Amino acid sequence: MKAFTYERATDLRAAVAAAAAPGAKFISGGTNLLDLMKLEIEQPTHLVDISRLPLQRIEAVGEGLRIGAQADNATVAADDRVRARYPLLSQALLAGASAQLRNMASIGGNLLQRTRCTYFYDPSTPCNKRTPGAGCSALGGLNRSHAILGASPSCIATHPSDMAVALVALDARLELLGASGTTREIALRDFHLLPETTPHIETVLLPGEMITAVVLPPPPSGRHRYRKVRDRASYEFALVSVAAILSVTGSKIEGARIAFGGVAHKPWRSLEAEAVLHGRPATLDTYQAAADAALAQAVGRGHNDFKIELARRALVATLVELGGAS
Repeated sequence: MKAFTYERATDLRAAVAAAAAPGAKFISGGTNLLDLMKLEIEQPTHLVDISRLPLQRIEAVGEGLRIGAQADNATVAADDRVRARYPLLSQALLAGASAQLRNMASIGGNLLQRTRCTYFYDPSTPCNKRTPGAGCSALGGLNRSHAILGASPSCIATHPSDMAVALVALDARLELLGASGTTREIALRDFHLLPETTPHIETVLLPGEMITAVVLPPPPSGRHRYRKVRDRASYEFALVSVAAILSVTGSKIEGARIAFGGVAHKPWRSLEAEAVLHGRPATLDTYQAAADAALAQAVGRGHNDFKIELARRALVATLVELGGAS
């Protein structure tokens, strides 16, 4: 690990000003950053500890909910309001990691964790995300866990967060505080970027900008389900995950929200699947048509070809569970 300096921030504006300096990074729970520093993939020269800032509150905002970015994953998953009104979020958080990690990891840090691509974590192999212009080892390598949607010749890595998939399905927004003290709010769906030719640029954050809160709108009507398909039952990243909300009246689908994890460089909202489902009967044929629409642009790279069918079946199984099938 490279040498670095450290400060514990006690003021929001001072924290973002300090983090805007070259080589500076925020640290909160550190469950991802510290691993990357030990491998010298991340090499910050200065760490700004924001874990003590007053951003832990979970509070009602109108009919919605505002979750401070420093709230830990375990607290959010166990919150009565989250469990009752946004069960999709609670389910995703509980599926996301071990209890020890949930106790340490912050909500903001969860959104900012970097890919778990084995080539990204191996400094001996070329990686455009780690070293722009070096090439992507996963394209011709062992890419079983890699992206099938939204990838590019520069990068086929996937985003690892379970929580972010649920939040995208819930139409969450982020509150951001900039280095100059300015604030802005953006849809989480627009926060993470696809790789295109710059996979090392992963979000729309500006230098020193901090996530201060996640804002949830009123919960959509319908049943919620987060389904995670993984190689082992405990502490494993998703091969494919599905966040689904389905509202059915009689046998007619009145509304649907669909998002995938483990399939793209960012949490993947499928508006195509939602459009197929809306207003259609809750039947197996409808669910299969929605899955076909969701995966119509999917591309396998050899070892991960199976993920296309796996994602299709995971979505159909989730919809059957939520809406039944006639």
